[in-house]
Amino acid sequence: MLNFREFEAGPDPFGRKFQVLLKWLQTAISIRHADTVDVKFILVEDDGGKTEKTIALPHADLVKVSKETSRKMDDPWCARLAAAHLLHLVETGEDMEKSLVTLSLAEVQRYAAALANSEREASQVA
Repeated sequence: MLNFREFEAGPDPFGRKFQVLLKWLQTAISIRHADTVDVKFILVEDDGGKTEKTIALPHADLVKVSKETSRKMDDPWCARLAAAHLLHLVETGEDMEKSLVTLSLAEVQRYAAALANSEREASQVA
């Protein structure tokens, strides 16, 4: 995913598609006293209905995966990891009732590996 700031997600299990907009990315220590990087998205349905989802990325897990993959931990990487999980949530319907979803270490590792693969493929095409 090259554009993590605005993208389409879906269809969900009910056939709905969403236009997704990145609202913000910030350290949750300042807003929830949590050691995470929170990435907030606004999902807009075709009928105009809006939903907000915050994907929380545990800081310790980000540091660990960043070291494992030799990938610099920066805002675009965190936003792409969160966007990948948001796409998963929409497509499966999993946790869609929640406004805040925290990733596990295994999820961070899985999305980081997928991002690394897609970045490698994109660089080979260019």
